Amino acid sequence: MKIQGLLIAAIVLTALTGTLYWSNHHKPAETTAQASADLPPKILTLNESDITKLDLKKKSGDELMLAKDNSGNWQITSPKPLRVDQSAMSSILSTLSSLSADRLLEEKASDLKQFGLDQPILQVQITQKDNNTRRLLIGDDTPTGNAVYAKLESDPRVFTIPSYSKTSIDKGANDLRDKRLLPIEADKISRLELIAKKEDFEFGRNKDQWQIVKPKPLRADAARVDELVRTLENAKMDLSPSDDAKAAAAAFASGSPIATVKVTDASATQELQLRKKKDDYYAKSSAVEGVYKVTSVLGQQLDKGLDDFRNKKLFDFGFSDPNKVEMHDASKAYLLIRTGGEWSSNGKKMDGSTVTAFLDKLRDLSASNFVDTGFTSPTIDVTVTSNDGQRVEKILLAKSGNKYIAKRENEAALYEIDSSSVNELQKTAGELKPAAESNKQSK
Repeated sequence: MKIQGLLIAAIVLTALTGTLYWSNHHKPAETTAQASADLPPKILTLNESDITKLDLKKKSGDELMLAKDNSGNWQITSPKPLRVDQSAMSSILSTLSSLSADRLLEEKASDLKQFGLDQPILQVQITQKDNNTRRLLIGDDTPTGNAVYAKLESDPRVFTIPSYSKTSIDKGANDLRDKRLLPIEADKISRLELIAKKEDFEFGRNKDQWQIVKPKPLRADAARVDELVRTLENAKMDLSPSDDAKAAAAAFASGSPIATVKVTDASATQELQLRKKKDDYYAKSSAVEGVYKVTSVLGQQLDKGLDDFRNKKLFDFGFSDPNKVEMHDASKAYLLIRTGGEWSSNGKKMDGSTVTAFLDKLRDLSASNFVDTGFTSPTIDVTVTSNDGQRVEKILLAKSGNKYIAKRENEAALYEIDSSSVNELQKTAGELKPAAESNKQSK
């Protein structure tokens, strides 16, 4: 009897298992259909790179036409030719190429007026490289205000799309135009001329190294020149509604000249003129028509003289450790040689902390001013070899009143140095000591 009961239970278990398996692998058709219905309907599915033209026409009558040029860049072609901000254009294309609806309202709408689609707020004609076109119509806001009605001209269906999708598409010329005053790429600039503060000076770049080449060869502060280049690269016109083109032109005409800058890359030389009227700055560029108000950041960056861009540091070895340092100070002489990570002098291993303090003072030696005269007989000279022997820098220091005048060997420029800086250098040089002495003192 027990065996018969177990047999019946096994048969029932097998039947239940089979039913469960069939149920999991054969879902009801209405469930699948419901899941599909819950997905947002697609309005447009296009290959973004295939789009070659866009025509945005507003109910007000304003129309903006854009086209991709032979190099693959977008340009505004109407109402007048203008360069386009490619990143802003990419945002529109991304939205249009994969446009999803919030929901499908009607499969076959008979009255478009109730949706504002009989006279759309915005019409977008999309042309692809095979010359096929699609026209998207965008109508009124929905009662909730967080969506708008939309449809394709060739499609009887009416959808709602999120308001943010409309905002992404509904752009004007000022939204999409390239607002840069100088369409340049910082890393491609080879020469830069700045006429400011009644000075005319020029920078040249060899690979990544900036040098002052005019009025004469001088060492440039690379960080400051790079900052100037970035400021010029980011200089943009003010296209806010309150900006009056005629007022800007008048302010520029009567303003005080601040600077003229000329930027040269492989293709051309572009020029920017900057003037100031009261507290506002106005710019005129050879690369774009018109006069525009600009930020004070640009004005302050260009309102500088030659000395602002000169390298005030006496040494160029920077934060890398030199290979060799030799210093003569009257009757005193110091010689340091680095092998691997250790310093030695006359065959003796040196205390690392005292060497570091000395090197820091060498790195810190900077001009407080630039002068043309005052260098006499040097009393101190320092030679630093770095970059695995490829860079050798020799500095000569001569006492001049209560200051020092420094000169880099084989260079004409003279640097005025505060006595305190030289005194600290002499002090740390005198404190250099072998590692053995340091160990004895610590005991």
